[in-house]
Amino acid sequence: MHNPPPTGPSPSGSADSVRFDSHGIEPISPSARDSTPWQQFWIWTGANIAPINWVLGALGVTLGLSLIETIVVVAVGNLVGCAVFGLFNVMGHRTGVNQMVLGRAAFGRRGAIVPGLVQGLLTMGWVGVNTWVVLDLVLATLAQLGIQGGTGLKYLVAAVIMGVQLVLALYGFYAIRTFEKYTVPATVALMALMTVLAVSQADPQWTTAAAAPESKITAVTQLLTAIGVGWGITWLPYSADYSRFVRAGASARSVFWSTALGMYVPTVWLAALGAYLAASGSGADPAGLVTSTFGVMAIPVLLLIMHGPVATNILNLYSCSLAALSVGIRIARWKLTLVAGLVASVVLAVFVRADSFAHAFDNWMVSILVWISPWASIVLVDFFLLRRGRIDVLSLYRDDALSGGGTGRPALISLGLGLLAAWSWQFGMVPATQGPIARALNDTDFSWLAGGLVAGGLYYLLARARTGRTSPQREEALSR
Repeated sequence: MHNPPPTGPSPSGSADSVRFDSHGIEPISPSARDSTPWQQFWIWTGANIAPINWVLGALGVTLGLSLIETIVVVAVGNLVGCAVFGLFNVMGHRTGVNQMVLGRAAFGRRGAIVPGLVQGLLTMGWVGVNTWVVLDLVLATLAQLGIQGGTGLKYLVAAVIMGVQLVLALYGFYAIRTFEKYTVPATVALMALMTVLAVSQADPQWTTAAAAPESKITAVTQLLTAIGVGWGITWLPYSADYSRFVRAGASARSVFWSTALGMYVPTVWLAALGAYLAASGSGADPAGLVTSTFGVMAIPVLLLIMHGPVATNILNLYSCSLAALSVGIRIARWKLTLVAGLVASVVLAVFVRADSFAHAFDNWMVSILVWISPWASIVLVDFFLLRRGRIDVLSLYRDDALSGGGTGRPALISLGLGLLAAWSWQFGMVPATQGPIARALNDTDFSWLAGGLVAGGLYYLLARARTGRTSPQREEALSR
């Protein structure tokens, strides 16, 4: 196969110019890498200032934890999840390569098709989920204004929102970067106003917990999976898709902190706000969390807070197209983005009819972690421990890339056993996603931890053993 050199058009105009992103999955050349760590901070802050985090913060109270307990679990858990997320962004910055292609180092070109397909499908599902939240909030706002409508209005609003998201994602990274840079600060200001109003009007019960003492550990593990450690983990397959554009001269430390904090600050902030409102008796419904507390003042806040899910979905649509390209589909990125938007619209129609969004989303999140944690652990071990942060980028585009025949058997074996371990300690909403260890240990959920430790540890052992059997020339190639 042709080995593509680092390519990409040289920047025209300023670094903030909005031009069409013609890049696919080829490495981004240094001359085309004009993003800054600060811009990465705005991208990830924008993606996480979303009403869904209110719901997941409220989930802690719904599970029976007190407000204080919920905030502590979310704050501490995200220290771990967001730190790992920052490390994955460092991978993209060092190589100029998107995340699914980087996975080929461990899985091989053909072996990486499996996680690439899963990532492409899930990103389309995320667009449907996140748009549902926006739709619910918009309809609540229209009801405040006296505008009522049936199913027709619901789908009309959904079509408009989906259209805005799709246009931005079609245009690509430069439009995404500019959109986040100029809209996130205003959204942050509105969230600050919203927080002040919540503190001044709501009257939560800080220490009241509905769960019995023996059930609190179960609630803590489920909350960690949903929005503690789990939230940062769910973004790992996206990370390098955007950090690959950061200037080559930027330090790895600046990339780590800008992306980790861009994820941590809004996630913990909004989850704490959602828990605060839920502890005040507002329930877990995303529209109810706002309207019951802010009344008429919720109208401008709701209209502008729509920015969060839109900012999230443009990343989903863009990364979906890169995942599709990574598995071998050979059409233009923008065409793949268009297809993803159409499929996501179908997913949206399904989620619109969900009876209990908070619990449906929790189940969705748990199912995603089952594959992401083992996969991410393998990629992390391969890049930082085995290769010590150095990789032959061009080899990622060859069929015989680094892993023998283009299929990384140690990685695939480790992924399979990691998935089994994750499922064993998973407690989902349906019996098929309730593993034997989870059931035996009072419905706890440590799927992300079990899957990551088993897959990462096993891959390290298998890869080291395999390296030991290679020739000196092969070992030298693996260490580059």
